[in-house]
Amino acid sequence: MDTLLTLLRALIGIVGLLALCWWLSEDRKRIDWKLVGIGIGLQVCLGVLILKVPLFHAAMEGVSGFFNRLVGFSDEGAAMVFGSMPRDVPVFGIAWTVLTAIVFFSAFSAILYHLRVLQALVFGFAWLMSKALKLSGAECLAAAANVFIGQTEAPLVVKPYLKGMTRSEINALMTGGMATIAGGVLAIYMRQLGGDDELARIAFGKHLLTASVLSAPAALVAAKMIAPQRERVDEQVAFPKEKEYDGLLDAATKGTSDGLKLALNVGAMLVAFTGLVALLNYVVGAWVGEWTGLNAWVASATDGRFAAFNFSFVIGVVSAPFAWLLGVQNADLLIVGQLLGERLVFNEFFAYLHMAQLKDAGVLTDGRTILILTYALCGFANIASIGIQVGGIAALERSQRPNLLRYGFRSLFGGMVACYMTAIVASTIQSGI
Repeated sequence: MDTLLTLLRALIGIVGLLALCWWLSEDRKRIDWKLVGIGIGLQVCLGVLILKVPLFHAAMEGVSGFFNRLVGFSDEGAAMVFGSMPRDVPVFGIAWTVLTAIVFFSAFSAILYHLRVLQALVFGFAWLMSKALKLSGAECLAAAANVFIGQTEAPLVVKPYLKGMTRSEINALMTGGMATIAGGVLAIYMRQLGGDDELARIAFGKHLLTASVLSAPAALVAAKMIAPQRERVDEQVAFPKEKEYDGLLDAATKGTSDGLKLALNVGAMLVAFTGLVALLNYVVGAWVGEWTGLNAWVASATDGRFAAFNFSFVIGVVSAPFAWLLGVQNADLLIVGQLLGERLVFNEFFAYLHMAQLKDAGVLTDGRTILILTYALCGFANIASIGIQVGGIAALERSQRPNLLRYGFRSLFGGMVACYMTAIVASTIQSGI
């Protein structure tokens, strides 16, 4: 009976998310429902292969273990510069464990890209999606690239094709960027969620890797529902022949510079967003919650999980319906809703950091809820990413700026839906169904 209820809940969740895409669609009559069915089928098949078939499961765990080992290498580089001070002084914890690793992984990813290791992985995955979904080679390349290198670098893979890409393809490009995370930050989230437990870090890494892979076809499904393809497109998958770097040394140095910019950006956003959340919580709690008496009511009604009627509580209530669609137990709906809202309003890094804190504090204890959140938060679907993508892609092809602006918020919601679909599919498969 429990198995049947879980499957029914998962089906309701998928249908509800597809209904949101249908509602947001700019041309509902042109939605290709065959593509939708095949895309979801591909996502489920990949999920079963990775999570249930021993060979693929072991391979994904091996990759996760490799990423975990790389974190240790980044620590050695950080120790060379900072010594032991960051480890000894708690205030430097995030700077040590996160920001220094971003620099190392950015340089490492650039080297892999120059050696065409990443290109081989991207090409294989793009070919699979192109054959299954019958979409253009350019948008499949972009969707596959987002799995490995993230939303800022993936457009470079399809730079020669940008000028001729249709509105639907541009929306697919942006949605794919919203639905996945870069390989360079994957190890950071592994460390935050797994803490000092190596086995836990590897387990979380396996799920984060799986999330990025499964979200690629889900993103194409959401994108093609929101902006259906009207024109004929070229389905051939071909990598651009231009070289991004002049050599290994050039790749390492440019990757390091890009990583430093990203690390400083992440650190600055954490400072700003944490302060802004505290400010908003104070304003709403002190000016509304205290005056109306809602603070005491919220604290009592949530058994202390929320101390007051504040900003965090409000976004938890607003996002709670999505938490229910994901299959979260009723006791965790508001907390999960809060984290989903924080990812959307701020970013996934802030949400994952808060999730780790709630897990360590014993607020989040249900294993299925933690698993669902691990998948649901695994994407760049936040408001700031709209500006990042519009600015970054427009710099590569100015003529596409009107389309980028047109599909900014649509791609945001498409990426969000893709992450949530992945969470439903993966958590259902992982439950042994």
